[in-house]
Amino acid sequence: MPALLRWILYPVLLFAGIALAITALLGIAIILAYPQLPSLEVLTDYQPKIPLRVYSADGYLIGEFGEERRALVRIDEVPEIMKQAILSAEDERFYQHGGVDTLGVLRAAYSNFMGAGKRQGASTITMQVARNFFLTSEKTLTRKLYEALLAFKIEHNLPKNEILQIYINQIYLGQRAYGFAAAAQIYFGKSLKDIDVAEAAMLAGLPKAPSAYNPVANPKRAKLRQMYVLRRMHELGAITDTQLDEAQNRALAIKQDPNDFGIHADFVAEMARQIAYERFQEDAYNKGLRVMTTITRAEQEAAYASLRKGVMDYDRRHGYRGAEGYVDMQEIRTDQDDELLEESLVDYDDSDDLLAAIVLDASPKQVRAYLRGGEIVTLTGDSLKSVLRMLDDKAPANKRLSRGAVIRLSKDDKKHWQITQIPEVEAAFIAASPVDGAIRALVGGFDFNRNKFNHATQAWRQPGSSFKPFIYSAALEKGYTPSSVIPDEPIVISAAETGSLAWEPKNYDGKYEGPMSLRTGLAKSKNMVSIRLLKSIGTHYAQDYITRFGFDAEKHPPYLTMALGAGSVTPWQQLTAYAVFANGGYKIEPHIVRQILDDKGNVLAETKPVVAGDEQLRVLDARNAFLMDSMMHDVVRRGTATKAMALKRGDLAGKTGTTNDYIDAWFCGYQPTLVGIAWIGFDQPKKLGNGETGGAAALPMWIGFMEKALQGVPESYMDFPEGLVAIHANDPAGKNKGAEYIYQEQLPPDETEEPEATAEKPQTPAPVQEAKPKAVENKAAQ
Repeated sequence: MPALLRWILYPVLLFAGIALAITALLGIAIILAYPQLPSLEVLTDYQPKIPLRVYSADGYLIGEFGEERRALVRIDEVPEIMKQAILSAEDERFYQHGGVDTLGVLRAAYSNFMGAGKRQGASTITMQVARNFFLTSEKTLTRKLYEALLAFKIEHNLPKNEILQIYINQIYLGQRAYGFAAAAQIYFGKSLKDIDVAEAAMLAGLPKAPSAYNPVANPKRAKLRQMYVLRRMHELGAITDTQLDEAQNRALAIKQDPNDFGIHADFVAEMARQIAYERFQEDAYNKGLRVMTTITRAEQEAAYASLRKGVMDYDRRHGYRGAEGYVDMQEIRTDQDDELLEESLVDYDDSDDLLAAIVLDASPKQVRAYLRGGEIVTLTGDSLKSVLRMLDDKAPANKRLSRGAVIRLSKDDKKHWQITQIPEVEAAFIAASPVDGAIRALVGGFDFNRNKFNHATQAWRQPGSSFKPFIYSAALEKGYTPSSVIPDEPIVISAAETGSLAWEPKNYDGKYEGPMSLRTGLAKSKNMVSIRLLKSIGTHYAQDYITRFGFDAEKHPPYLTMALGAGSVTPWQQLTAYAVFANGGYKIEPHIVRQILDDKGNVLAETKPVVAGDEQLRVLDARNAFLMDSMMHDVVRRGTATKAMALKRGDLAGKTGTTNDYIDAWFCGYQPTLVGIAWIGFDQPKKLGNGETGGAAALPMWIGFMEKALQGVPESYMDFPEGLVAIHANDPAGKNKGAEYIYQEQLPPDETEEPEATAEKPQTPAPVQEAKPKAVENKAAQ
């Protein structure tokens, strides 16, 4: 044998022998390992953890709770463009190979051998499924062998479309998102079916490295990865030249906050979560339960916007407090040091439209500030008027606007940037149907992410004058009428009566107008009238009486200060109580969850409210409710809430509330189809400021909401109940002007005028007996 042939043949035989030995060893390994592979039951009976989802009554997602954010979709629900993007990025020969792409392995091996850049992998979609369900991510030969064997086994037992469906639902894509449907919602706020080419390419680029290509955390790297996926889609014929060009130039709107669902209902979602957890415990977070609430998107957004505006308006009235904080600018040499500036803003979250910014330079004539994302805003002229004091050299060093100061920027109605601040004051707004108690909107505070305390349900505050209608209602049961006359004059309560020090209460404005009717006393919110009225009917009687509205007796001690709202209530309680006046005397139970469904849509729990009109719910005589409704209409028409007349409706009623020293401000009002409660105050109670009454600080929030919520709702009024008769104390001729109402039983024969009464106790017959079912009396007593 020639020497040359031997030099060629021996190495070939050697390599062939080695290859044969390796093949034999692999065969033996496969024969031994294949039977030991795990069962595919987890795939054939695929049941991933599906988070708890909370929805508005009109179908909008408002919250999601669980370790994994996931939304299951069937393969036929996945847009074709999404499937093409995934295959182009991850496994272009998915429908040709049997689990392991031999051509892909050879191509990757060649590229890794020849290239000096990043190493290429050759994992198919099936291999990724195997790894995700059965294996670790360690890079060892043994794991790769098991991965390939599992891929073959999966392909042998499941059809291609089912494998792809599992992959689409299971793969991790960053931001706690598992699966492409969840990622579409989290990154773009869209359903998977609504995404376009550019968005599909961005999502398809995530599986390779969810952290590195996350468009929230690493927008530049995510963009590069998106461009690669788009080129691959074009090369493989999945998109046209035009689609490629449009997608490459399309600016994507990425959601910065994964909890932003396009509807500001965080407090509602949290309440729904608590209700679901109380019923189903840990299963609530992984069984795909759906909680359907009673709120509607339009009304919830109206409540949120109105509360934010009311709080910001209050905050502006009390001046700019200065810089929120300071960042170290020593290493930041130029305005283009984006990375350092972005890092400096990490600890300052945006509060919706109140955006955190870093002052680059500042003077009384100009302020330049860096916004997250790289925009530099320049403010001059009128934009600086409200903050000039903090641009002065004499401003406190820890509040002065200078280089490095952290401020807030927002756009005004004309889209001009303004310097603003995070308010210190808090607020709550809640609205519901007085017919069945369904909550239509609830905002528990200015910003859920900054303060999760739900002021609508948890804040015990003094109600101030908003409590007076319940004292007046009690007086009507004792025989008073709206035209009964009480002196509006100074009063001194002796130490013997108070059990402590003598008490000299005053009217809000320090003015006294002499004898006046109850109707006028309530409209003008006269403290002296309310105190004399409570003194006349008795504090213990009043304390027991208010429980029928849902108030806790122990929160309202039986003292004369009860007349001024010195007890404690929550906005939720105020809602329940005012609904009694709005619906004609029925105590409904407010509720915020309508149904809880399982992942197949079966009803697991449901609220079936008893609606107003059911006499078992009656806690107030219909005549009493009508008279109180009539008097609270006058509060709006000619009293402390005349600002509400801006809505140009005649069917609005309610009562303002301002506590001592302007600590709390309320407006509690309604229209026959909707009750709304607005409150504003500080978490650590302190003075809101002179003039910050319920009518000035709380009523505007109520008006802002009702303006939107009552659009297209026709005016309506309470039906005139039996047992009342209209009289004309000021108009014997019988004209409508001056018309008043009294209980029919109180009207003496042949008498058409209310007798004059100027004494503290009204000159009226004995009170009418309460017409309530016995069961309700017992309930009220409890």
